[in-house]
Amino acid sequence: MRQSACAITGQLAKGLCLKVGIIIVNYNAGPALCRAVQSSIACGRVGSVQVVDNASGDGSIAAMQAVCGSSEKLKIVVNTENRGFSVACNQALAALSEPFLLYLNPDCVLTAPALEALLEALLADSAAAMAGPVLRYPDGRVQAGGRRATPTPWRSFVRASGLYRLSRVFPRLLPDIVLSQESVGESVSEVDAISGACMLVRREAIQSVGALDEAYFLHCEDLDWCMRFRLAGWKILFVPQASVTHEKGVCSVSRPVFVAWHKHHGMVRFYRKFYAARHAWPLRAFVTLGVWAHFVVKLPLAVFRLGQK
Repeated sequence: MRQSACAITGQLAKGLCLKVGIIIVNYNAGPALCRAVQSSIACGRVGSVQVVDNASGDGSIAAMQAVCGSSEKLKIVVNTENRGFSVACNQALAALSEPFLLYLNPDCVLTAPALEALLEALLADSAAAMAGPVLRYPDGRVQAGGRRATPTPWRSFVRASGLYRLSRVFPRLLPDIVLSQESVGESVSEVDAISGACMLVRREAIQSVGALDEAYFLHCEDLDWCMRFRLAGWKILFVPQASVTHEKGVCSVSRPVFVAWHKHHGMVRFYRKFYAARHAWPLRAFVTLGVWAHFVVKLPLAVFRLGQK
C-alpha cells in the first residue's frame, strides 16, 4: 500500500512538480467564495480548483465567475438542490485526477506556503493520509477545532457539559475533544483528527478506505473520515508551519437551526457507527438522548441568531 507513496516522494526529490486538486463546496458563501477561489488559483502547486455549488441563491457563483472565470484551473458544477457537503465533495473527487486533494471551505483563504507545508508533511511520511494546518481567525487568533481528539462518548460529554473548562486541572479525568488549550508547537505532530475546513488528503489513502460517508449531510463527516483512516493504519498530521485564515460559519450563518440539527444528527451517526456496538442498550439510549437533549438546550440560541438576521 505504501510503495506508490514512496515513489511519489522520490519523484518530488527529483524535481517533478506534483499538482494538488482543490475541492470547494459552496452554499451561499457570498464574497468569501471568490476570495477562497482566487487564493487557490494563485498557488502554483494547484492543478485544478473544483467548485461544487449546492443550489446557492445568493449570487456567489456568478460573482466568483466574473472574477475568476477566465482561469483554466477553475471547474464548476452547480447542483439543482442542496445535496449536502459529503455528496458534493465526492462529486468533486470523482472529477479530479491529482494525487493529492485539498478540501477547502469557501470561507478560507489559502496561501502557497501553507499548501507547500502541508504537502511536504505528507510526502515526508508515506503512512500519513491527511494533513491539516493551524486555522486562524482573520485577526490572527488560533481557532479551536483545527486539531482534535477522538470524540468518544466521555469526551463528548465533557465538551457538551462544559466540564472541559476543568481539563487543564484534571486532564485525564476530564479530557477535551478540542486541543486548542495545548501549544501549537513548531513541529509536525500526529493527532486523532483535523478540521474539514482545510485538509490535504492523499488519493491513495482515499482509495484504501473510501470517500466521505454521504450519510452525513453536514458536520461530523470529517471526524468519521479521520477515524476510518486511523482504523486502517493511516496517520493524521497537524502541521503548525501551515497557517490558513478561516472566517468560520459563513455558509451556516443564515440557517443556524438547520445546521445545529444536522450537527447533532451527525454526532448520533458517528456514535452508532463506531461505539454503539460496544455498549449495552441502556447506555446507547442514554448517549442518544444526551445528544438530542444538548440540541434542545442549544435550540433557543440558534433561534435567537436566526431572529437577528
